[in-house]
This record gives sequence, C-alpha cells and structure tokens, in this order.
Amino acid sequence: MQDERNADAACGSGEEQCAAGRWLPARAAVVGAGVMGTGIAQVLASAGIEVTLIDVNEQALSRACALLETRLGRLSRAPEVRGSLRIEDARDAEAVVEAVFEDLDVKRATFAELGRVASSGALLATNTSSLSVSAIAEAAAHPERVVGMHFMNPPAVMRLVEVVRGKASSEESVARAAALARSVGKTPVVVADRPGFVVNRLLIPLINEAARELEEGVASAESIDTAMKLGANFPMGPLHLADLIGIDVVVQELRELERELGAFYRAASPLLERLARGELGRKTGKGFFTYERG
Repeated sequence: MQDERNADAACGSGEEQCAAGRWLPARAAVVGAGVMGTGIAQVLASAGIEVTLIDVNEQALSRACALLETRLGRLSRAPEVRGSLRIEDARDAEAVVEAVFEDLDVKRATFAELGRVASSGALLATNTSSLSVSAIAEAAAHPERVVGMHFMNPPAVMRLVEVVRGKASSEESVARAAALARSVGKTPVVVADRPGFVVNRLLIPLINEAARELEEGVASAESIDTAMKLGANFPMGPLHLADLIGIDVVVQELRELERELGAFYRAASPLLERLARGELGRKTGKGFFTYERG
C-alpha cells in the first residue's frame, strides 16, 4: 500500500495529471526493435501513446514496424508507430523504455546517449530482466530518473510489470513508472534491485531443474510440462516456457544468477547449454519442442 500511496502523490505533482496513480504520456520512445522492444511499443501505442521505435539495425527496424502495422491496424485509437535509426529522435519523448540486447555494456552505452538527448523531464526505464538497474543507471547523466520496467514476454499478453527501484532511483521516477504501467493496462509490482528480481529468480532455476529431469530420463518433455500444468496449476509448462523466452536468454540469466547469488543457483544443465548453441526455441523453430516457422 505504501508504494500505491507514493505513486499517487508523485503523479499528482508538477505538470503531470495522474488520477489514482495513473500517467499516460503523449509521446514515448522505445529503444531496441527486437521481440521485447516491438512488444512494448505495441503495448504503449495500443494505449494511445505516440511511439517512436529506435534501432541501429535498419532491417530489424523495418521488420518490427511492418509487424506493428499489422498488429495495430485493427485498433482505431492506436497511433502509427514511427521508426527511426537515430537515438536523437527520443528527445521529445516523455518516457523512454530501453529494450536493447541484454548486455550491461550495451545498456550502459545506450543510457549514456539517452542522458545526452532525452528531455530533462523524461522518465528513463530499462527493460532488463536480470542485470543491475543501479549499474545501468550509473551511465546516465541523471541516474535518479532511471528505473527498471521489466515487461514479461510477450508484453501484449502478460499483465505484470516489475518496477525495479535502483540505488539512485527517485521516488517520483518509481511512482511514474508504476503509474505508466497501470495506464497501459498492466499491474506493477515494485521490487528491489536484486539479481533476477522476483519472477526470474524463481522461474529460471525451475526451468533449469526441468531440463535436468529431462536429461536424467525422469519423464519426457511433454510429460514434465503436463505434470506442472496439472499438478502445480501452471498455465504453461516450464519447457514450453523456456522455448518462448529463448533458451539462450535462459542460459544467460542462469549465469548471471549464479555469479551474483552463488552455488545455490546451479550452472545451466548440459542440455540447456547444448540447445543454447543454436536450438533456441520458438525463434529458431526448435528447442525442447519443434515449431512450424511463421
């Protein structure tokens, strides 16, 4: 309840007009046109926000914009998402969400640039799923404006956003991020800047253990997933979920958890390591299961 009260107070200050802890900026920018960036742009645009999607890769940007045109074409209230190859085009955004590759150096470089070009009042959010928000924010000119906004995959479907309070994050920035999440139809949960936050700290080791069960012949992949769906009331089994997330991402996050939290978070299973070298799940057409491309 304290986070809710703080959000309401901060959203009622200054020029923002936030009723009941809500804030819907007129303009936003998303940096990174991958799966997550495209999905976040869709969520923001679906709420009526003018979105600029930015990426340095022209092919990836064109592909993302074409996909968004198809997805948003049925929504009369959704503005067109504008694509750009220049991070300078984030200068007019009231909120900027970074969704570039999950690498600390890449994210820090991105926030160093955003600190240079973003407007002085803009909220700056990172969609990192496992990296330290505090470490990312150190590269920004004003780290107090930086928070984590961890959208779940796929962003258009999943209702949760983990709002991560970095070491330097101001109360106003945390409140604005939570208010933005509510305004685009998500449920924010404010969490501390700890490895894996809440969801991945629990979920990623579970996927790793499911892979070990498969390796040991405890059950087939389909049986493991069925057992967890019917025995633990999961909507999706852990191995299908790994394919959806991307097995390379799962392995990367396991390494981060083990590095930060120690031996309890065991190294990725040999099966996960092997799949991460090419069979990454849905995005390659094969992982624990096989999928039809397209």
